[in-house]
Amino acid sequence: MAKPVIPVTAAIIVRRGKVFIARRADKGDTRGKWEFPGGKIEPGETPEECLARELNEEFGVRATVGDLFIEHEHDYGARVVRLMVFRVTKVTGRFVPTEHSAMAWVCPAELSSYDLAPADIPVAERFAAVPRKN
Repeated sequence: MAKPVIPVTAAIIVRRGKVFIARRADKGDTRGKWEFPGGKIEPGETPEECLARELNEEFGVRATVGDLFIEHEHDYGARVVRLMVFRVTKVTGRFVPTEHSAMAWVCPAELSSYDLAPADIPVAERFAAVPRKN
């Protein structure tokens, strides 16, 4: 039997050279793991609409979603996640977590020291390798 493929979005939000990550609350198979925030795409929703909605629901911010940064699939055993990660070009509002236990602004080189969700590891590796403007 084929595993279900779940389409999910995530955000690359950069401020002052640091990227935003959040730690999942204690539920689900990625509980306690750090991630680039986002969520599951609802029927009839574009990936960009999903990401803007999820950032508003989970952190109370309004986001302008930009270009696709990376897309890949990760097998979690019972299901496969197709992760679409977008750069967020603008965020308004103050981050207040509703579904996460912690938040952090991290230097790209420090991402590997966080216990990231498995699907987010390739994203962090690619993001850390991208040359930065001075």
